[in-house]
Amino acid sequence: MVASIDNVRGLTLAISSSAFIGSSFVIKKIGLKKAGDSGVRAGSGGFSYLYEPLWWLGMITMILGEVANFAAYAFAPAVLVTPLGALSIIFSAVLAHFVLKEKLHMFGVVGCILCVVGSVGIVLHAPKERNIDSMYEIWHFATEPGFIVYSCVAVVAVLFLIFWAVERSGHRKMLVYIAICSTMGSLTVISVKAVAIALKLSFSGSNQFIYIQTWFFIVVVIICCLVQLNYLNKALDSFNTAVVSPVYYVMFTILTIFANMIMYKDSFSPNATQIATQLCGFVTIVAGTFLLHKTRDMGNAPPPPHDEICLDGESERPSHL
Repeated sequence: MVASIDNVRGLTLAISSSAFIGSSFVIKKIGLKKAGDSGVRAGSGGFSYLYEPLWWLGMITMILGEVANFAAYAFAPAVLVTPLGALSIIFSAVLAHFVLKEKLHMFGVVGCILCVVGSVGIVLHAPKERNIDSMYEIWHFATEPGFIVYSCVAVVAVLFLIFWAVERSGHRKMLVYIAICSTMGSLTVISVKAVAIALKLSFSGSNQFIYIQTWFFIVVVIICCLVQLNYLNKALDSFNTAVVSPVYYVMFTILTIFANMIMYKDSFSPNATQIATQLCGFVTIVAGTFLLHKTRDMGNAPPPPHDEICLDGESERPSHL
């Protein structure tokens, strides 16, 4: 692909977005820790972090990153911008290592690399998006049986996780929180894209905000973002930042690609080589996620005996001499 000024601007914005988003994980984690020292922790259902300036600084940093990422798509093609989201994992892991003193074990580093390589491979060979010219076209796609089924399954799965799984094992199982964030995130991206197209068409002279469908997508974005924010805070407060970030990125990327394929009727490439590459990317992600999940505590000192909790689901009791 020939490098152009627009592509350079898009890539610069995408890299800046990754730096902001990766940094926001660490800044918010510091804010959550300070809030937990003076109130009920987010992992225990508290909201004292809303009074912590550092948490709000992290939120502002994340918003700046999302704005930069949104702007990047206006200059460069998605095939160049989307894979760079993986850089946020690197920024987050490095900052967590030096700022939060959260040690990432060698196997964790390998798992992180596998996750990034697999995700980039899938994104680079994902189906191309079709051009959308009106809000009615988006609404037509959104009301097709396939996407309605996906949306219903996603909402039911999230409600099940929130009202059943979180109460029983959310504080011990990181994937419960991450699954909620990622599933809602796939619906968020679909809705954000719809709103972005509405803005683009409106700026070009065709006002799309006179249609109820546009406002429906705006409401969906707000609801999904609030749910994501709440459970991402719980995950950051309860688990290692260097692990939450890559696992969230991997699951979010897979579900987002899957949702876009259903929404816009995109199909896999007929090229056997590309199909094989996509499958290899998926297997690589699974391997990396498994490695991260199993080695997430190997680089950190164990907690005091009276406060030990095994993240695999079994409580550890101090031994009696």
